[in-house]
Amino acid sequence: MAFTCRRALLSLLALGAVSACDAPDSDPEISPSVSAPAPSRDNLGGPDEVAHNIDVPWGLAFLPGGDALIAERDTARIVRVPARGGDAKQVYRVPGVAAAGEGGLLGLAVSPDYASDNLVYAFYTAASDNRIARFRLDGGEPEVIFDGIAKAGNHNGGRIAFGPDGLLYAGTGDAGDTSRAQDPSSPNGKILRLTPDGAPAPGNPSPGSPVYSLGHRNVQGLAWDGDGRLFATEFGQNELDEVNLIRAGRNYGWPQVEGEGGTDGGRYTNPVVTWPTDDASPSGIAIAGDTAYVAALRGERLWTLPLNGDTAGEPAAQFEGTYGRLRTVQVAPDGSLWVTTSNKDGRGDVRDGDDRVLRIPVK
Repeated sequence: MAFTCRRALLSLLALGAVSACDAPDSDPEISPSVSAPAPSRDNLGGPDEVAHNIDVPWGLAFLPGGDALIAERDTARIVRVPARGGDAKQVYRVPGVAAAGEGGLLGLAVSPDYASDNLVYAFYTAASDNRIARFRLDGGEPEVIFDGIAKAGNHNGGRIAFGPDGLLYAGTGDAGDTSRAQDPSSPNGKILRLTPDGAPAPGNPSPGSPVYSLGHRNVQGLAWDGDGRLFATEFGQNELDEVNLIRAGRNYGWPQVEGEGGTDGGRYTNPVVTWPTDDASPSGIAIAGDTAYVAALRGERLWTLPLNGDTAGEPAAQFEGTYGRLRTVQVAPDGSLWVTTSNKDGRGDVRDGDDRVLRIPVK
């Protein structure tokens, strides 16, 4: 389905602020709200390698039995890694992927009803656009459920995830045209909220529109806390990267605001945390208990971020420089974190065995 939306959405959005990208990875300064204590630096166990020699792992999603599906950005392959680790075996190749720059096979999500429908969802770059499709691993052509998301060499977004409400959320980028982020008729620079069939979700800020929030530069991380709050990572341009608390209909400010700044009388929403761009370039985010974990590309570290309701405390850096660029982090069914490196994406220093998938116990 092609994206359609009415400009009337602008009048319904009295709202928010933020920014994000993958090329000039950013590292914002920490936001002043520090109402939660800093996370313990020893709350994580030592990483174990569960898979290696993966070609730019991007999307990561778990099957009901605990095995992981991992998307290779440039090859369009989906490989399956056993829950206890082992050889990554190809289980599907998504047809029609046009990998270039930051585009390719990006986010993955497993249907909440996988036990009965066996559906897997993927966000990928095609010849003319970015799109979302679903398919079964036992073969057959994918069904495109949402298309018309502009593509570019960078700022493609790409993260998808099913929320606690059973709906499909997608983070998109501005695809190099900053005006798209503020244009309610464009799906770019947004967080979209869709039904599993790809239609605009009921209850969205503007009826008939898939837009859930706007004013984003490049969203590559989506995660919910135990109370259903949605947090998203966003790449800044030259100064500040962000973690945002996402509210329906809010405007997160790009390109008028990067990081924390003026809200224009409440029109824009500030982030809960920022880093300078050299320290982060935040891609994936996962939440376990009251801690968020953010994978940093340029920063080459895993940030731990204490959450306290709507606020966040001081982030702490883990494994700085140890594994190189970190792309994706997810909470596994056993409660551990699975983290992917991204050293073969053209911007990293490739280590022997890259790219790899790490399992990190959470104490």
